[in-house]
Amino acid sequence: MLLTKRRIWIIFAALIAGMLLSSLDQTIVSTAMPTIVGQLGGVDHQVWLTTAYLLATTIVMPVYGKFGDVLGRRRLFLVAIALFTIASVGCAFAGDFTQLIVWRAVQGLGGGGLMILSQAIIADIVPASERGKYLGPLGAVFGLSAVGGPLLGGFFVDHLTWQWAFYINIPVGIAAFAIAFFTLKLPNKKATAPIDLLGVIFLSAFTTCLIFFTDFGGDAAHGWGAIETWMFGIGMLLAALLFVITEARAKDPIIPLSLFKNPTFINATAIGLTLGLGMFSAIGFVPTFLQMSSGTSAAASGLLMIPMMVGLIGTSIVSGNLITRTGRYRMFPVIGTLVTAASMVAFTTLTADTPIWLICVFLFFFGAGLGLIMQVVVLVAQNSVDASMVGTATSTNNYFREVGASLGVAVFGTIFTTRLTANLKDVFASSGASAGDASNAAATIDPQTLSQLPPGIRDGVVTAYADALAPVFWYLLPFIGAAFLLSLFLKQIPLSDVAGLVARGEAVGGDEAESLEAAARGKMPASTAGAPSFDRASSTDDSELADADREQSPR
Repeated sequence: MLLTKRRIWIIFAALIAGMLLSSLDQTIVSTAMPTIVGQLGGVDHQVWLTTAYLLATTIVMPVYGKFGDVLGRRRLFLVAIALFTIASVGCAFAGDFTQLIVWRAVQGLGGGGLMILSQAIIADIVPASERGKYLGPLGAVFGLSAVGGPLLGGFFVDHLTWQWAFYINIPVGIAAFAIAFFTLKLPNKKATAPIDLLGVIFLSAFTTCLIFFTDFGGDAAHGWGAIETWMFGIGMLLAALLFVITEARAKDPIIPLSLFKNPTFINATAIGLTLGLGMFSAIGFVPTFLQMSSGTSAAASGLLMIPMMVGLIGTSIVSGNLITRTGRYRMFPVIGTLVTAASMVAFTTLTADTPIWLICVFLFFFGAGLGLIMQVVVLVAQNSVDASMVGTATSTNNYFREVGASLGVAVFGTIFTTRLTANLKDVFASSGASAGDASNAAATIDPQTLSQLPPGIRDGVVTAYADALAPVFWYLLPFIGAAFLLSLFLKQIPLSDVAGLVARGEAVGGDEAESLEAAARGKMPASTAGAPSFDRASSTDDSELADADREQSPR
């Protein structure tokens, strides 16, 4: 395969299409969530709408990463897009909150692949030393999602129905699949060792038990003294033990234990874990706070998230370009964790009376801090391992970050919803409602219903949301502090100047690839290319040149 600049950008376009599908969905659903849970009667269980997606995403990440290394990434990428699109149809036609949660989990099975495979493919085609400059186009994707998602989500909720938050994924998913099918040309492989199915099973069991253990423990309906909570805890420990034993004996483990002998990889992954604990908890519930506590509409609350994405995109692009120029990355997570921690302290002061412009400032700095950390730790993890393990390293790093995210949403989301439900019941009970009516009203409140309530009750609901969410940020601060300490010990190592496909002998890159393609197109004599001969894949037909199944490595 000839890895020319033109070929790299064509492949990159396919990745952008897939990432747009996933990132657009997240911003739309986040904006529409208060209306969705209110209309389906799931306010007191709304944490599961986020947890189901994150749990499914977390479980499949190592699978996509390892299978991509073993079997090739193209077909897996197409499967991920198809799963995500089909699940969007299921979400749109969900008849109750339980069905919606199930389909969101299926969406997560596709979303995990889109995230991991995109990052791994970029590592395959772009050397670590140049990868930073590709953050610009990726930033543009997230910027489009940050602006378009809230606008669409707010418009759907305010003028159509919440189901449109999922309908929109269908044409986008079909387009992304078509683009990837025709342009994403990468080598396919065959497994040379047995697939580690037991490892997949035990890792999935561990992840599931971990999330249920934390969620049940923090839920008032179960609690830490409940037998079912500790059954999940025992299952978690048992699954972890069996997983470690299995990986030590597997010929080709899903997560090689040798990764955890690599101090640079361990450090980068630990930063991702602690960041996930704080980051996703904050991002997941801020739109709800803006809509209910500040009294803004769905569209307005979505637009208020734009400053966060502007900060994230801006620092991602700046830090990426600086890393490419200097080859140094260590200072960015240090600065990023400090900025993120400062913004979280600011979030603890939020009330229903906090000016909107001040909330936007908090969000901007929160995003700016995250932008200095997120892409850097993935780059460091990829750069710390051999090219043959880049997918596994990428997925393992992301897996632990998502474990942190799932834990954060489960624990802190449960704290928020438990406090919120109790506060709302008190508000409606004090207004004269019976215990049953107060409980029902608390479970079905949404922004539209809120606007129709008498001023006194409306003010009580707003205060209930503020009192429930703002203190949660104090609980998140220790984890950001841990990320800061870890970043201080992050080792600076040279960035590789060879793309993954080239390092594995699956492609030719750089000037040699440009010369060979020019020779194949008849632009210069093949002898002037000074490169080894190729088979029929180097003909003047560009589709043959691009088709990885008909190309071979140089002899």
